Amino acid sequence: MATKRALQLRQRLLTHALAFPETYVDHPWGETVVKVNKKVFVFAGADDGDRPGVSLKLPESHDQALGLPGAAPTGYGLGRAGWVSLPLDAKGLPVGVLLDWLEESYRTVAPKRLVAELDART
Repeated sequence: MATKRALQLRQRLLTHALAFPETYVDHPWGETVVKVNKKVFVFAGADDGDRPGVSLKLPESHDQALGLPGAAPTGYGLGRAGWVSLPLDAKGLPVGVLLDWLEESYRTVAPKRLVAELDART
C-alpha cells in the first residue's frame, strides 16, 4: 500500500513538472505521464498504484540516481536510453535532488526554445 508521504511527493513532483513551459498531463497505458512537445519527460505510474514511483530521463545524473535505494534502469529498453525508475517510498529520498532531476529530464526532452524560456524565468 502506498504511503501518504510517497503520494504527497508524487503530487509535488507532478505539480512541479507542470510549472515548466508548455507541459501537460497525459494518460497513455493507464498511467500518468507529463509531456512537453508530445514527448514524455516523467512517467508517474498509475494513479492508484501500490508503490508510487517516477521514471526520469537522466543523461547526466544517471549513475548517481541508480545509487539510491530501490532505483533501477527503467524497463521496456528505456534504461539503455538513460531513464531511471525511482520508488517514492524509499527512505532518505532527497526531495531537492529529485526536483533537480525532474528539471534535468525536462531539459533533455524539451525543445531548445522552451529550455531558453525556462532559463529566462530565473
